[in-house]
Amino acid sequence: MPKAVSLSLGSGEYPYYQTLVDAGFEVAMCPAGKHPFKEGDLIEILSGVSASVAGSEPYTRRVIEASPDLRVIARTGVGFDAVDLKACNERGVVVATTPGVNHHAVAEHTIALLMGIARHFPVQDMAVRKASWTRKAGPRVMGSTIGIVGLGRIGRAVATRAHGLGMKIVSYDPYASVEFADQWNIELVELDELYARSDYVTLHSPATPETTRMINAESLAKMKDTAVVINTARGALIDEPALIEALKTGVIRGAGLDVFAKEPLTADSPLIGMDNVLLSGHIAGLDIESHNGMFNMAAEVIVELYNGGWPTECVRNIEDGSSWKWAK
Repeated sequence: MPKAVSLSLGSGEYPYYQTLVDAGFEVAMCPAGKHPFKEGDLIEILSGVSASVAGSEPYTRRVIEASPDLRVIARTGVGFDAVDLKACNERGVVVATTPGVNHHAVAEHTIALLMGIARHFPVQDMAVRKASWTRKAGPRVMGSTIGIVGLGRIGRAVATRAHGLGMKIVSYDPYASVEFADQWNIELVELDELYARSDYVTLHSPATPETTRMINAESLAKMKDTAVVINTARGALIDEPALIEALKTGVIRGAGLDVFAKEPLTADSPLIGMDNVLLSGHIAGLDIESHNGMFNMAAEVIVELYNGGWPTECVRNIEDGSSWKWAK
């Protein structure tokens, strides 16, 4: 009997669990006391495991090579930059994601971070908790400009919500749908122009060699000193020390961050003590609806692969599935 383990949020109470059981899998949750973000713990967790219902824990080369039974990493979400694809290719481990499930959740979280910074959170919350009321006016969101970097499924969901807030929208995406942009009155611009014009710069791009640390000292210097950077995409998109320096020195006004260069965010990160930064722990894509959808799709992908199918729209690393077999 093949074994699957759930390392992201979830439990046996959800339908995905039964989907795996019905397909003949033994299903285990992450063991108590083990932390999948620690390489040694993850290796122990994956002992004897054929399929992982994965979160954002790092699947390094060492983890892959130390897990000979592993056949599938089914990521609950759309990101897979924490997985060493080359090592997976060499070992024949399929890496899959769950596209088209959580874009509304990410878009809502993006707007929540935007509105939070715009209305002076977390500093207002901190002040009231200390019985110290501070009243400070800030610019209205309606009529301001949001710059959306990446106009894919998530970027488009952010755009429709920003439109509803009465924001002006500019976007950079070489592959953007001109029809969608016209429909929602989105001005497609070059990246430097987006930086210069935007009151809120929100990132919705994958982490690639071209996009890694695209927000850096140079790009931050091109922004307004009242600009806010929002990242619900990938921590690698931002040069974190450069952002911290820009926030400290007033190069930009604030930031809303759900993802980080190293996760979980360490307790000694300067970001934690900043009152012009709103933080959350890589949960933008997680609401009840997307939670269920991601886990169900991950389970269905694992079962399809186990039964000899090939879910092309979900597989991210092996181009030709015709020669891939579950049994080594």
